[in-house]
Amino acid sequence: MQESIPPSALERVPTGSPLSPLPLASRVFLVLGSLGMAAAVVLGALGAHLLEARLTAPRLAVYEIALHYQIIHSLGLLAIGLVTPRLSSRGCIRWAGGLMTAGIVVFCGSLYGLSLTGWPVLGRVTPFGGTAFILAWLLLALAVLKS
Repeated sequence: MQESIPPSALERVPTGSPLSPLPLASRVFLVLGSLGMAAAVVLGALGAHLLEARLTAPRLAVYEIALHYQIIHSLGLLAIGLVTPRLSSRGCIRWAGGLMTAGIVVFCGSLYGLSLTGWPVLGRVTPFGGTAFILAWLLLALAVLKS
């Protein structure tokens, strides 16, 4: 015989519980990190099965660098999303996630574009994305230290 669930059990889980709802910033970074990882799988398959025969070795190497950094920093976004509820320095952690997202778009995006088009002007944008990555990791460290 199946027991019915008491109405009190259906009430919202208290804040601070391991099952409490995640803050918006945490959910945003978890979604962005997950989407970044899914895109990395697609782009990795594209590179391995379609682009390998079409790109020169140096341009394929640039593509692989972009993919490598996208994976690392998408995992970084997942980490930020997971630690956000535990850190008291919300401003630092939000900036870290925002800069990491910007870094993926600018750094990886410019390298993907450079590898696919060969336009060297795209390489001039890449350092801005790299700077965003560095600042994001430093802000994450600062957020942990301040908590």
